Amino acid sequence: MHDPDRSPLNPLPFVVWVLAGPVAAIELLLSLADRGIVGGGLGFTWRVEAIQRFGFSGQIFDWMVANHFYPAEQMIRFVTYPFFHASFTHMMFVFVFILALGKMVGEVFSTAAVLAVFFGSAIMGALVFGVLLDDPAWLVGGYPAVYGLIGAFTFLLWMRAGGQGSGRLRAFGLIGTLLGIQLVFGALFGGSNEWVADLSGFATGFGLSFVVCPGGWRRALALIRQR
Repeated sequence: MHDPDRSPLNPLPFVVWVLAGPVAAIELLLSLADRGIVGGGLGFTWRVEAIQRFGFSGQIFDWMVANHFYPAEQMIRFVTYPFFHASFTHMMFVFVFILALGKMVGEVFSTAAVLAVFFGSAIMGALVFGVLLDDPAWLVGGYPAVYGLIGAFTFLLWMRAGGQGSGRLRAFGLIGTLLGIQLVFGALFGGSNEWVADLSGFATGFGLSFVVCPGGWRRALALIRQR
């Protein structure tokens, strides 16, 4: 029977708003500062200062490794950089992806599991970016974390395909398409090395899903034994 009081749209899991809310709020403040609406005459400097304070820097990472010194105010960059973006458009793509993918993953995974995928992918993306590359550019924005959610969503498709006896390779269609688009844009307009962090985030999200999904450890051990 139809329930007239039922919303036609399924509500988003709370964890999605926990992640997407700060992304939007921070960008709103920085966009207002860019236009001089807040911050007065120096408002336009807020974004640069925020990126320098909260973004991930490969050069700072190299300095920490070389000196065997890991201060908290520098280590925190691994989990703060996904919430700061280079522009409003940059943020909007990340925001929409968090809403869409967070909903699909969050309806299956627990809150803790979604947070583990999001932040685990962000951390690993930055770590690989810092270790493999000697890139002076700042790593900012939520794409590595979003690619982690794509990895978790791919895991769900992969498991469903296995249960239905269909080809599991088709589960990787989304990541293949996105990487293809990145390559095209990079060739046409010049790209950055951020794809290294994005791909690392995807691999981390996919791998973590074996552990954090419902029945994670048991499922992972069962798959290992089958091999």
